[in-house]
Amino acid sequence: MKTPWTLRLLPLVILLVAVPTAYSQDTASRDKTRERLNTLLTRVGPELKVTFQQSTKNPYNFAGSMKDGLTNCESLEIVMIVTENATIGIRVFPHYSGGYINVDKARNPVQLLRKLAQLNYSSFLFWGADDTGDVFTGYTFTLESGFPDAAITIVLESIKNADKFVGQMKPSIDGSSAP
Repeated sequence: MKTPWTLRLLPLVILLVAVPTAYSQDTASRDKTRERLNTLLTRVGPELKVTFQQSTKNPYNFAGSMKDGLTNCESLEIVMIVTENATIGIRVFPHYSGGYINVDKARNPVQLLRKLAQLNYSSFLFWGADDTGDVFTGYTFTLESGFPDAAITIVLESIKNADKFVGQMKPSIDGSSAP
């Protein structure tokens, strides 16, 4: 006897409904993660010379700016995001020559994108561009094994290295020479 097509699709439908639920974080858990992140950022921010502030637009986001010790960037804008999917995302937007580095405004966009791809292969943090073309570097933590205090601190300490990579991007961004 032939199984009706609707019964053959039932396991797929159950999987599609169950998977997002398994990876989502309820509000109480997300709030707890946000508070732990806030406590960590309050503790390590001064060591990094970064003051993190909770976003007024999204209470699950924190932002800070790193300025000390940079030679290629004016600053590194750090955005910490507690997601609904039990992850913490770090996105760092370099500020160069008065604003964000934007792929569409770069002198050589293809060369810039090639450099971002090469950095994904060779650097600790990943590189990309957001929906508006602004370049960022980042890292994402899953919270399956608990809150990763030490790992987040290590990533935050490594953010300043993004400055040297921006130096390598200068020929693509504005045609100036790399350091």
